[in-house]
Amino acid sequence: MKYDKIDANLFIKNRKNFAANMKPNSLAIFNSNDIYPIGADSTMPFEQHRDIFYLSGVDQEESVLMLFPDCPNENLREVLFLTETNDHIAVWEGEKLTKEAALSTSGIKTVYWLQDLEKVLFEMASYADTFYINTNEHYRANVATETREDRFTKWLLAKYPAHSVAKSNPILQRLRSVKDSIELDLMQKACNITEKGFRRILGFIKPGVWEYEIEAELLHEFVRNRSKGFAYTPIIASGNNANVLHYIENNQQCKSGDLILFDIAAEYANYKSDLSRTVPISGRFTDRQKAVYNAVNYVKKEATKLLVPGTIWKDYHVEVGEIMTSELLKLGLLDKADVQNEDKNWPAYKKYFMHGTSHHIGLDTHDYGLLHEPMQANNVFTVEPGIYIPEEGFGIRLEDDVVIQEKGEPFNLMGNIPIEADEIEDLMN
Repeated sequence: MKYDKIDANLFIKNRKNFAANMKPNSLAIFNSNDIYPIGADSTMPFEQHRDIFYLSGVDQEESVLMLFPDCPNENLREVLFLTETNDHIAVWEGEKLTKEAALSTSGIKTVYWLQDLEKVLFEMASYADTFYINTNEHYRANVATETREDRFTKWLLAKYPAHSVAKSNPILQRLRSVKDSIELDLMQKACNITEKGFRRILGFIKPGVWEYEIEAELLHEFVRNRSKGFAYTPIIASGNNANVLHYIENNQQCKSGDLILFDIAAEYANYKSDLSRTVPISGRFTDRQKAVYNAVNYVKKEATKLLVPGTIWKDYHVEVGEIMTSELLKLGLLDKADVQNEDKNWPAYKKYFMHGTSHHIGLDTHDYGLLHEPMQANNVFTVEPGIYIPEEGFGIRLEDDVVIQEKGEPFNLMGNIPIEADEIEDLMN
């Protein structure tokens, strides 16, 4: 891995917290992701399943984790299964985790090779009453493929039909949404790498450059700082491209007088950052562009103040909508009649700001978190208002990642990344 070794105490603590929420006499099983084929002998780069990484720190394919806190055999209360490494694998693919390295990474003492899984599971299952299976229940999940986890669950329940079944996901949704200090440090590192990339391109952007050239500059800076690269598919949208919310072609030439909207960020050690900025390609905003920019920035600042313990996500978005409505009225994009006659299910402001303001972020860009439950300290949220005006040929989105505090306003992990319009102009000139 490119990233520095993570303190194993994070994963020891995560397993302890998960075990504390399990039913008596139950066994939880977590699988790695597949390596997905492209064609012939080509594959996509491996991305570890976030749940097994969260609980073990193991970032290797075909790994399996089993947690059984009440197991009468104390050696089987935490068990990790790995593909057995050998000299041949070391030559062709590089070294895999040894049992000693797995202990150092995860803090798990009992490590078996994968060929022993069925035999060891049989003993563990004979003691257990309930299996915890790991299904994806994220509110934005849209999975068309059968995952390694899915296949294992199907096999497990067919082989052991008399066991009760419980869900790991609700436990993980709560645990993963509240970040440990080690996790916050990793996320800060991802944000710091993102800052370096953004500052790099401020000196590169000018009329005539291509969106993909800017993408290349960012990737260069991210990788040279120990990131795998982008935390998600980057959006580099000049001119009217910014009015396509998920524009990812990044294949247009930047024109004088236009704005360019970035939704780009680095990952670090599987933890994500998520940044949006909008800058003038020529180095100066027009008066109109700056007025809209400052309105978005104002909404962002006011929205951030609302992210405190006890806030309900749904109510928060209603309040942010009211702040945005006020700004759109000032800009002349809405009038009083638009607001008075609005459909409450699709308020008037949605014409120019049609997406949500905040989502959880962590190991996933849209991270785990139960949105019907009150916000709490050490939740990490994005704050990303925008105003999109196709008829004027530009769109503006601004976004930072913030950590909710016990008291007061959130801590901004991106507080060092330039955002004020005047600062952006100064840096570009």
